[in-house]
Amino acid sequence: MSLFIGVDLGTSAVKLLLVDETGKILNSVTKDYPLYFPQPGWSEQNPADWWKAVQHGILQLTEHTDKSLIRGIGVGGQMHGLVALDEKDAVIRPAILWNDGRTAEETDWLNTVIGKEKLSALTGNIAFAGFTAPKLLWMQKHEPENFKRIAKIMLPKDYINYRLTGVHACDYSDASGMLLLDVEHKCWSKEMLEICSLSESQMPRLFESYEVIGRIQGFVSGALGLPRDCLVVAGAGDNAAAAVGTGVVGEGGCNISLGTSGTLFISSQRFGVDPYNALHAFAHADGGWHLMGCMLSAASCNKWLCEEILKTTDYAGEQVDITPDELGRNRVFFLPYLMGERSPINDTDARACFLGMSMDSSRSDLVQAVLEGVAFAIRDSLEVAKTLGVTPERSKLCGGGARSPLWRRILANVLDLPLDIPQTEEGPGYGGAMLAMVGCGAYATVRDCAEALVRVTDTVEPEPELAARYEEQYRKFRLIYPALKMLFPKLK
Repeated sequence: MSLFIGVDLGTSAVKLLLVDETGKILNSVTKDYPLYFPQPGWSEQNPADWWKAVQHGILQLTEHTDKSLIRGIGVGGQMHGLVALDEKDAVIRPAILWNDGRTAEETDWLNTVIGKEKLSALTGNIAFAGFTAPKLLWMQKHEPENFKRIAKIMLPKDYINYRLTGVHACDYSDASGMLLLDVEHKCWSKEMLEICSLSESQMPRLFESYEVIGRIQGFVSGALGLPRDCLVVAGAGDNAAAAVGTGVVGEGGCNISLGTSGTLFISSQRFGVDPYNALHAFAHADGGWHLMGCMLSAASCNKWLCEEILKTTDYAGEQVDITPDELGRNRVFFLPYLMGERSPINDTDARACFLGMSMDSSRSDLVQAVLEGVAFAIRDSLEVAKTLGVTPERSKLCGGGARSPLWRRILANVLDLPLDIPQTEEGPGYGGAMLAMVGCGAYATVRDCAEALVRVTDTVEPEPELAARYEEQYRKFRLIYPALKMLFPKLK
């Protein structure tokens, strides 16, 4: 029997899974770490906090396990975050995260001066505020001394892999979100590096997600009690790892993730870009590519409403009063742009708001509006995919928000798609473990591993009458952002 560790390096916590080669989860551990907001719209973390949490997590995860059976580790992690190391591999400054909004000027400069067409030709994508390249330009302008010290640029999960192995590595799926990778040809874009005043020597070596980057270092083996021959694979960005964990590989697979952020993920064997770059064109962890729409605030919208506004953590209790006859008939709408928005509007100035409230609007109307608003925003990305002729017939569904039966039902009917619920809803961590299995030779390919391990336990079918009501509601939702777009910059 061989065992594998899957790691999900999230925004608020790291979750670790111990999985055997049959896909059975033997243990799981979650370790929190701080998130810092030094200024409005900024979002940072200390990479040392990630590494400390991973170490403590592995020790707890394997405490009652025959550690000699552990063969490999795979990490899925939050994308786009800038981790800058100096010549001694020390962290230069706190990591600037994916949901950080400080780079509006740099993003605008890339899209207008360098030009969206050129960016798309070089990388397959245009600039978004969360991407890594605008962060580097911001650092060059506002922290020039720190910028000059950069010897290596890494992404969050790659820093963990570095601490495990001593190797500076990055996989193609995560690198796709830096705006520094030629995604179609899977190599660093020399022109983009020049635009950002970087050299290829400052970039990590590129791997497929399932490829082994090295063995764990001796002192790490001693500290964590892991076998010296334990292998570490390159891993993947969280969305690609989650897609692997839900079996979305090969041509035409679809996964929707309702986590802190929300994503629509469509896998493909071919590279493709939508003409407006409203969706991301990224490499996939299975060796192919994918289209992805990413909204910055998804389940976090519900968390914000419940915890910050309603002062409760009883999420399920807040949904009890939303009866079936009220679905598709809510007069309150919610724009879910708490952190600005990426796909498909790419607007850092956009903000969340409730619209349509009256004296008879209730607490549950607001909760329902949030659940529906997130679903409508995910559909925005699906509509873009349809313009490319990409029309999924069904989708997998994962993430913390997917645990809500009500939210599942709303989403299935807003999208008018059957939603398959995987037996294992661990997403990136489970995908990381699966990638480790492939790297260690337990399975020949990512597809083989997915076909062997991923099982669907439930399907939420759309209901024709309810889907028709939500079609009308979605048409109303589509009117709100265009009407407010010019107002948002004036609210700063």
